[in-house]
Amino acid sequence: MVTGNQARTLKNIVSNKMKSSSLRVLAVSSGKGGVGKTNIVANLAYVFSKSGKKVLVVDADLGLNNIDILLGLNPKFHIGHVLSGEKNVQDIITKGPADIHLLPAGGGLQELTQLDDEKKILLMEELDQVSSEYDFLIFDTGAGISTNVTYFCSAAHEIILVATTEPTSLTDVYALIKTLHTKHSQQYFRVIINLVNSEAEAQLIFKNLAAVADKFLPNVSIEYIGYILSDQVVTKAVRQQKAFSELYPNSKATQCINRLVQMMVGEKQNMAREEQTTLFWRTAFTVQ
Repeated sequence: MVTGNQARTLKNIVSNKMKSSSLRVLAVSSGKGGVGKTNIVANLAYVFSKSGKKVLVVDADLGLNNIDILLGLNPKFHIGHVLSGEKNVQDIITKGPADIHLLPAGGGLQELTQLDDEKKILLMEELDQVSSEYDFLIFDTGAGISTNVTYFCSAAHEIILVATTEPTSLTDVYALIKTLHTKHSQQYFRVIINLVNSEAEAQLIFKNLAAVADKFLPNVSIEYIGYILSDQVVTKAVRQQKAFSELYPNSKATQCINRLVQMMVGEKQNMAREEQTTLFWRTAFTVQ
């Protein structure tokens, strides 16, 4: 339970500092692991940065250092050092390719997998100190419906879900949508379909997901925003610990990432919901 003082602290962060910010906060998540979520985050961040946007990626799969390994980085400090009070966010920011900034999660730290409310507020306050320096802050969450996942999704302006053609991926991403809607009052979701052979296949998969959501979650809005084609260069880049969009700029997968970035950058000034441009930490806690 959040105390009165903690609630007021969070409310002040939201109301006093973020209204004038142009920062756009994305939470990228998935119902299950193995769908390429972190790889998509890394490559979105790379292309955003190459296009002139300032990007901070928060590895929010706390306790497991994923994205730094994917990008061949070896950070000395991680979010655990911030939450223990040893460091602040500025101290642990790691620079990646194309000047991406990254907050590493820390590997093998069980205590980070279930943050208490005080630690969540501390992390919010620390991120607030640097948020004005960036155009995009991207939470690369864990998979599933753990409290950390639902927390970071609820804290963002936009929730982007990654799914594949596998039935288990679709079942699990629907379960995440349902949990975020029924327990955390989230209504708006954006979807990327990964590892498809064509755009038509991606649209069919999304149509099936949307049909189920429309039937059982009528107050939820799910938007298809793009797809990533299956491409052998993705596996090659992972083995080389590089973003595939850096190593293979003309590949099919990179072209898909480029289209997503162009679409998202182009829509920034035309966001439909006021809350997306004025609030940073949207519904992370129920403030009483």
